Amino acid sequence: MANIININVSSSGSGGGGGGAGTAAGGGVISAAASAAGLYLPSREPAGGKLASLGIIIFASLAGNLLLSFHVLRQKSLHRAPYYFLLDLCLADAARAAVCFPFVWASAMRGSVWPYEPLGCKVVAFFSVLSAFHAVFVLFCVAITRYIAIAHHRFYCKRVTLWTCVAVLCTAWTLSVAMAFPPVFDIGTYKYIRDEGQCHFEHRHFRANDSLGFMLMLVVIIVATHVVYAKLVCFVHEHRRMRPAQVVPAVSHNWTFHGPGATGQAASNWIAGFGRGPTPPTLVGIRQNFFAQNKRLLAVDDFKAEKRIGRMFYAITLAFLALWLPYLVACFWRVFARGHTLPHGFVATAAWLTYGQACVNPLLCYASNRELRRSFWSNLAQCRKSPTVPQEAYCVIGRQCE
Repeated sequence: MANIININVSSSGSGGGGGGAGTAAGGGVISAAASAAGLYLPSREPAGGKLASLGIIIFASLAGNLLLSFHVLRQKSLHRAPYYFLLDLCLADAARAAVCFPFVWASAMRGSVWPYEPLGCKVVAFFSVLSAFHAVFVLFCVAITRYIAIAHHRFYCKRVTLWTCVAVLCTAWTLSVAMAFPPVFDIGTYKYIRDEGQCHFEHRHFRANDSLGFMLMLVVIIVATHVVYAKLVCFVHEHRRMRPAQVVPAVSHNWTFHGPGATGQAASNWIAGFGRGPTPPTLVGIRQNFFAQNKRLLAVDDFKAEKRIGRMFYAITLAFLALWLPYLVACFWRVFARGHTLPHGFVATAAWLTYGQACVNPLLCYASNRELRRSFWSNLAQCRKSPTVPQEAYCVIGRQCE
């Protein structure tokens, strides 16, 4: 349990004014001593709004992410590359809501005081930072796969399989552990941050702390993800209009037309007796057969489906940036602005926005992906249908009994 500091402060001033001054001075001494010891006194601020909002976030995150995960696992048509990454993101957000947020709730219940051992604070901070870096690494990998799916669809269909996704996700988890584990050994120290109500990085001036490198890595990955999406938008913009078909003329020396531009007329000419050359090759419908055999080319419907999935993941990436941007600003302000502190309300709101990021992904997925909505409503309709028993069986049984 958290240690309690008992400091007796006596006011030496005579009269009411002196006593008030002594009490104020004593309060300052208590706050200074508690801050120096790394402990905090219970806050007198009302925690009802924090507890209510955090309870809604925990419930929405667990319900939404588990529902979407169950939907992806149940629907066989969703068992493909982009939805494997979505399943991993949902499970990671649900784990964050189940592991980290209850401790934030407990600290808010006790007036923004960490009620457990310092080792527990480091463990909770480790899982919190792990989930943040895991999200940005996975979103970066998703951006790369979205670009490959549209720009190099044949390679994407051939190479990006289930095991490829498993290898990519294992790499993302490994990199996330490598980024979140060093602060456990006081390299970028994990501590309880009272303004944020959570255990996280202790961001101090860059000359006194080494958490700047971790923050720069996070920002670099986020920027690289948006650069990949910008490149994808440029590619789609360049290929938004269909180029006119270039007709290749057929080649003929004795009325037996052959070549890429040949049609069934060559066989007709040969049957009619035109030309005495060898039997012309079967060229009827050569282009149609080529496309039918090679189904890995990106058709119009597949192109639209890949674009919809890309928009869904970009909405998730943009929501992550929007909800984490105030917190990143607060962190860099602490690192570079020495002697200047941000308002407590801004820091608390920024931290609460990062909590809300764990519950927005299911809403964005169902709102921006038509395929997910259709499969969800179809599964829901199937669950609502009650099994109907044929009436003829009862009639036959009744007649036999008579």
